[in-house]
Amino acid sequence: MSTVDRLPISPNGPEFSRLVYGTWRVLDDEATAKPEHLLERFKLCLDLGITTIDTAEIYGDYGVEEFIGQALKLDSGIRSKLEIVTKSGIYVPNKYHPERKVCHYNATAARIVKSAEKSLRLMGIDEIDLLLVHRPDWLTSVDDTAAGLNQLLKEGKIKAAGVSNYTVHQFEALNSRMDQPLVTNQVEFSLMHMAPIYDGTGDQCQRLRIHPMAWSPLAGGRIMKPVGEAASRIHDTCAELSPKYGNATVDQLAYAWILAHPSHPLAVIGTNKPERIRQTAAAAEIQLEREDWYALWEASQGNPIP
Repeated sequence: MSTVDRLPISPNGPEFSRLVYGTWRVLDDEATAKPEHLLERFKLCLDLGITTIDTAEIYGDYGVEEFIGQALKLDSGIRSKLEIVTKSGIYVPNKYHPERKVCHYNATAARIVKSAEKSLRLMGIDEIDLLLVHRPDWLTSVDDTAAGLNQLLKEGKIKAAGVSNYTVHQFEALNSRMDQPLVTNQVEFSLMHMAPIYDGTGDQCQRLRIHPMAWSPLAGGRIMKPVGEAASRIHDTCAELSPKYGNATVDQLAYAWILAHPSHPLAVIGTNKPERIRQTAAAAEIQLEREDWYALWEASQGNPIP
């Protein structure tokens, strides 16, 4: 059975698994949207070395955190074996807040603290291992956002703080106001979305010796279907490379491509199928050779390197 490696996400940050189990869609499938089924997947993840769970207050129309709490209650010992990452800052009209009329961001100190305390209550836990600001809020100063994160760190309600979808400059600005440095930037990164390689995110993470988290590593499932020129080229290249890597599947090679980047990203996987979790865990053992990594880059881009 494959065992996923672990690493400290930053020099002084918590230790996480290289693959992270994402919960964005755990309520999508009615047949598996039961706390006992989620608990079974958590246990499977632990067996495979996937110890880190990623969620957000907005997931499942603000219902996933409570669902996770229901699953954790079924096994009193499992919480101590998991690291829980959650995110706050996106607010949309929903059944809990019908007064909201417009989707908006809010990363003020008061909102960050209130949302974190709600997350703790809904999940039935005493501490969040990592809290991320889900999106940069253009109307909130970095001093205000940092004040909320610093308060939660000081009170011991979160172990570490980070961000998601921040530019390099937004990250630097917020980090300059933190009492305890930010430990990660969770960004979209895949064979079909390579922005972190070019926009400085990967370089910044290497400079600070922190590890980014990659969301949508399969491009929302587009990599799994040979539809469109880029996806077709990726599939063709994966078919050529597959025998060399133990008959690796397209998704396994796509994950291995991300994990090979020198910033050592943590990839957030998102599936409700146990067999897919097992298959993805095996991808963490694939060490792509340099020319094969560039072959996949070339397949995605449709042209040779400059």
